[in-house]
Amino acid sequence: MIANESYGFHDFFVFAELSFFALLVFLVVNIFQKVRQTPKLRSVAILVLGDVGRSPRMMYHAESFAKLEFDTYLIGYRGSKPILSLTSLSNVRLSYLSEPPPPLVTRIPFVLAAPIKILYQIATILYKLVFDIPRPPEFIMVQNPPSIPTLSLVWLVGGIMGSKVIIDWHNLGYSILALKLGRTHLLVNIAKRFEIIFGSSAYAHLFVTNAMRNHLEQEWGLIGHKAVLHDRPPSHFHKCVPLEVHELFIRLGRSLSPSLVDFLPISLASSSPSSPSLRKDRPALLVSSTSWTPDEDFGILLEALKLYESRAREVNLADCENSQSKHDSKERQVLPRIWMVITGKGPLKERYMAEVELLQKNWQYVRCTSLWLEAEDYPLLLGSADLGISLHSSSSALDLPMKIVDMFGCGLPVCALDFACLPELVKDRINGLVFRNASQLAEHLETLLTSFPSSPALDSLRTNLQRALQVPLNVERHVHSHEHQEDDDWEWNSWSENWNRVVKPLVLRDSERFG
Repeated sequence: MIANESYGFHDFFVFAELSFFALLVFLVVNIFQKVRQTPKLRSVAILVLGDVGRSPRMMYHAESFAKLEFDTYLIGYRGSKPILSLTSLSNVRLSYLSEPPPPLVTRIPFVLAAPIKILYQIATILYKLVFDIPRPPEFIMVQNPPSIPTLSLVWLVGGIMGSKVIIDWHNLGYSILALKLGRTHLLVNIAKRFEIIFGSSAYAHLFVTNAMRNHLEQEWGLIGHKAVLHDRPPSHFHKCVPLEVHELFIRLGRSLSPSLVDFLPISLASSSPSSPSLRKDRPALLVSSTSWTPDEDFGILLEALKLYESRAREVNLADCENSQSKHDSKERQVLPRIWMVITGKGPLKERYMAEVELLQKNWQYVRCTSLWLEAEDYPLLLGSADLGISLHSSSSALDLPMKIVDMFGCGLPVCALDFACLPELVKDRINGLVFRNASQLAEHLETLLTSFPSSPALDSLRTNLQRALQVPLNVERHVHSHEHQEDDDWEWNSWSENWNRVVKPLVLRDSERFG
């Protein structure tokens, strides 16, 4: 039996080696054929080493390129459904990377499966970039992180085929690895060196924050155009009207836990034939989107909800007794019930939600639910909510959470965990409140939700956000302003306005920039 298994493994590795060698020869031949072709103008390949449908910034990039009449190839893994505004464009092609066949990675030891999986990944990416696109694209845009192996592959393909490489810096890949292994670990140092070697030189570098641009310019000496493109939501993100709120939760009702039946009113919106309105007895709807990873400490939110539950019982009991002593026939609820909705998927989800289920059996004022939403329902949930919560702490302290950007796009104030460059996005006591621990978050919840739904503190943040969303923008600037913009002269704008101001001048030839 052991001998047969040994022969089986031997045959498998011989087959794998021959297959990979044949694929490598095929790719090399095609690369040399592509070298003879000049890159096709107005074309771009966008590489995402992840689920395309869960990569909003890269989908927005693809949509913006396509609207400039670029032939757009979006390469990544199949998973969540991409946004409809992208897939409806005729000049966008979604090209999905294939996962390694299950027997390849499940029937052999990990130490053997891991390198085979990486080699398979390299081969499939090269195939998509070199063979699957008819002519070399004018631009190759790559998301970073992940850095390995994508930065080296686009560096190689761009150099051989003459395509201009654009690196979209979301974060630093080695800093994420350091969360697991520690900053002094050998593999972290190797990953950092890899990122510096293959990421330092490109046609253009885009950054999500000024802090990231300044850090990489000073520490790594980046070569190429450099521009800050702050995340912004697409233009269809908005504050929902009561009818939209009602219709959303009618759709979501089937997926809600039975424990919510007695906690929620039949509908969050009460409707009349002439003018629907939100119910005054509804719970406050709080939303947080998380990847359930170590750089977002869900324990802070859980502890804050415990503190709020305790405080709500204390305050509302005292208010009830005070009302009765004054012979007030109407009981007032000073602190409302909270329905905390968590969206997203990730490795720590099951652990924390199991703890939540145990706790909320005894909770009177708080319910916490985990939901997974389709792309078109996510902005509707944000537009229906009363307050957003961000637990993002940033592994590098140089990036900003896209979830807050989405919330602001829907007119939703936030409570955000503090870190170094957060003030580039969240202005404390203007468009949100900043906290450093669970007790501060619980205090903010009490401040913002007292007398809900008529809360002066929450209304003030909403008003400030609404003003910023309505400020007219001067987007007619000099075409080279993307080299030095600091975003000092505007408060907010849409993704398309921001992209056209920052990226459009980089990707159009001089004669076309004003077209």
